[in-house]
Amino acid sequence: MTAVRYDAVVLAGGTSRRMGVADKTRTRVGGVPLLDRTLTALHGADRVVVVGEQRPTDLDVLWAREDPIGAGPAAAMAAGLDHVTAEVVVLLAADLPLITGADIESLVAAVARDGAVYLDDEGRQQWLCSAWRTAALRQAPLVAGASMRETLAGLEIVGLHATASVLDCDTPDDLVRAEELLK
Repeated sequence: MTAVRYDAVVLAGGTSRRMGVADKTRTRVGGVPLLDRTLTALHGADRVVVVGEQRPTDLDVLWAREDPIGAGPAAAMAAGLDHVTAEVVVLLAADLPLITGADIESLVAAVARDGAVYLDDEGRQQWLCSAWRTAALRQAPLVAGASMRETLAGLEIVGLHATASVLDCDTPDDLVRAEELLK
């Protein structure tokens, strides 16, 4: 376990449009809701803030909402940061059913100047699977409607190559793949 203390912000306010359900975070993988699977990986966090509509979970979290509701991930990140007190913050999407505590520890340990981000197979940054110096995120332009790429441009990051455990589930096909990978 890393000696660096960290908080976490989990974004759970999306529309689930590609999944075709009202709230994909309640969709089950291996019998467990996506949100709970993601939250379980954050067992080393001092504080976990979930940004989105409050919903049932067995885990101890703080709830926050972006303003205005539905304003996108940059606004959601800003709402979550209002509750962060640690020097490092992990930023995750709520749809990462295979992510592990070891994946989180790797992110936190890799934070150098500003942050560390998992990269997909094509080398694209997975902004919602990252860890940051809290002060760096607070300096970023957290504008409602802005993309994460626009928001985090200019920050110095370390890229980590993602494994299957950082698969996000945006579509029914992603859920099938996650279930297969659990076997």
